[in-house]
Amino acid sequence: MAEKVVLGLSGGVDSAVAAARLRDMGYDVHGLFLEVGLGGEEAAQHTADDLGIPLYIAHRREAFEQQICAYFADSFRNARTPNPCVVCNPLIKFRALTDYADEIGAPYIATGHYARTGRDAEGRALLRRARAEKDQSYMLYRLPRGTVARCVFPLGEAENKAEVRENAREIGLAVSEKPDSMDVCFIPDGDTQGWLERHGAACPPGNFVDENGKVLGQHKGIHCYTVGQRKGLGVAAEGRLFVHELRPETNEVVLSLEDVYRREITVRDMHLIAPEYAENGPFACEVRVRFSRRSDRATVYPDGTGARIVFEDAVRAPAAGQSAVLYDGDIVIGGGFIE
Repeated sequence: MAEKVVLGLSGGVDSAVAAARLRDMGYDVHGLFLEVGLGGEEAAQHTADDLGIPLYIAHRREAFEQQICAYFADSFRNARTPNPCVVCNPLIKFRALTDYADEIGAPYIATGHYARTGRDAEGRALLRRARAEKDQSYMLYRLPRGTVARCVFPLGEAENKAEVRENAREIGLAVSEKPDSMDVCFIPDGDTQGWLERHGAACPPGNFVDENGKVLGQHKGIHCYTVGQRKGLGVAAEGRLFVHELRPETNEVVLSLEDVYRREITVRDMHLIAPEYAENGPFACEVRVRFSRRSDRATVYPDGTGARIVFEDAVRAPAAGQSAVLYDGDIVIGGGFIE
């Protein structure tokens, strides 16, 4: 008898191709659509019908609003740059998948994420980078190891998104040309400032100041800026200005003619998928301070629930609230939120 797998089916091309690949691998595929008040059920059902798999609707709207939307708004109020996917994956998405998998007796769960899993020499589960440039392991670093052990990522070995779209065309899926979703699913128009204003999370205008406190002009609200930003400032100067610091306590945005680089950062709320790396104290690894392919060599000094990270070379504009994710080659060690 084929083993059951519960797949997160969004109605997009990635999850649709993931479903088809799982079916071809011999799994008994059960789709799950995560209903959080954003629509999309019809597209997911259409894909499920095309592939001949059942679809379950998991209603998580209240939890999503309380745990993800509220976190997003609070981050901006406190001059932090949030990444809602990092928080949503362990708290909402993968929890819904595992809950339903347990209910129907499915040993595995799956998504259309570009990531891979593996095992070390002791048989412990590992989360690994994808082959494709569109690697999404950064977004998954807070998953519990037990969850990673149940994950199947059918797109992990794909060369790129073009390969996945071509696969969708070959299968004859209607979603083959569907545009990629936005970075923040609950802001489909990409207007973060407008969303914050509608949800009462916008900050009042205040002063742009230089590093000595001299007022340079007025900003639109600290929620409109992030460290390292250099566009849309509207302040005349002798050279290009950069957002150097956000000060929520005084409602000031500090500007500087110097770009922002840091040799050392601290992180809080560390989560280690592979805690064995930290068993003997400080360890060397590669660190990504934002969702990109770039990683930088550093030494991590664990400290309780946080850590101090010292880079070999200074990194540009690590923003408070974003995640610093630790890698050993293609293995995800874990990470934490930048202070």
